[in-house]
Amino acid sequence: MSVNTDRYETAAARYFEAWNATDPEALRKAVAAAWAADGGYTDPLADVRGHEGVAAVIAAAHEQFPGFVFRPLGAVDGHHDTARFGWELVDEADGSAPVAGFDVVTLDAEGRIRQVLGFLDRVPAAS
Repeated sequence: MSVNTDRYETAAARYFEAWNATDPEALRKAVAAAWAADGGYTDPLADVRGHEGVAAVIAAAHEQFPGFVFRPLGAVDGHHDTARFGWELVDEADGSAPVAGFDVVTLDAEGRIRQVLGFLDRVPAAS
């Protein structure tokens, strides 16, 4: 692990703050704090750039999973301008976590996200 652990942990904390924001204004501010203006987000279900695109993906996740929060799984690890961490989507009502994944992020000089490459490790079965 790098000596810049705080940088990676701070970036991950901002990332989770954005993913857990449900109010549109709070979401806009959280995305702007976490992502560079032209930052991107790519996973098996989405490929977007810019604050508006990222905010739209997050809002869609909350529409699909109301009452759920994103929580980190394990420690944040990083080197150079790259960090990785696991996460799960947890139902606040019963504690179940039907979705989990792993993200790799690259950061700019200010510690904001330039790109997220997301992987889904656990997803609900199609109904």
